[in-house]
Amino acid sequence: MTMNEPFVKIDLHGMTQEQAVKAIDKAIASAGPAVYHLQLIHGYNRGTSLRSMIQDWYRYEPKVKRIMPGDNPGITVLVLKELY
Repeated sequence: MTMNEPFVKIDLHGMTQEQAVKAIDKAIASAGPAVYHLQLIHGYNRGTSLRSMIQDWYRYEPKVKRIMPGDNPGITVLVLKELY
């Protein structure tokens, strides 16, 4: 199944780091050519372990052009394709 929305939201609330990695990897693998951003909603009230893991792990992912903060501290955005 290929995702073709330009901005895809993935809710990671309540997931362990291992579960979050599986969900993010699956989203990256199924992202079609129309997908620009994966908006990862991880929350921040219960700590920042998911946010830290995302920033550390996915900066080495070849399909991720860059990582940027979202609209609030509970969101991280993986940029797969730049908007020009």
